[in-house]
Amino acid sequence: MRIGDLTKRAGVTHRTVRYYESIGLLPSGEREGNGQHYYTEESVARLRKIDQLKKLGLSLEEIRDVIELYFTDESGVRPKRKVLAILRRHLAEADRKIVDLQHFRVELEANIERFEHWLKENGQH
Repeated sequence: MRIGDLTKRAGVTHRTVRYYESIGLLPSGEREGNGQHYYTEESVARLRKIDQLKKLGLSLEEIRDVIELYFTDESGVRPKRKVLAILRRHLAEADRKIVDLQHFRVELEANIERFEHWLKENGQH
């Protein structure tokens, strides 16, 4: 299929296809004699899988590390284990950020209280 058919079926833009090709997420379409690129059903499946992985919160770099497994491991075990490890790292990072934000919130409350106290003590309600 040509790029227009690919983009319609996968729900992406031409620009997205070209970008994914340039960063190695999607193999370039095969060129025919007229110079047109042609894509396979696997290209559609790959673009859909990339979209699913993005929705899980994976970066394009993380997707690049796992995408090939989805098309080489018929059992699906290896790619799912790899994605699970990535998701666990994301969760740990989110937990660290939450702790940092909680500390920041405590500091903000203390600063607000300090300023309010100073203003009250100096007659500036």
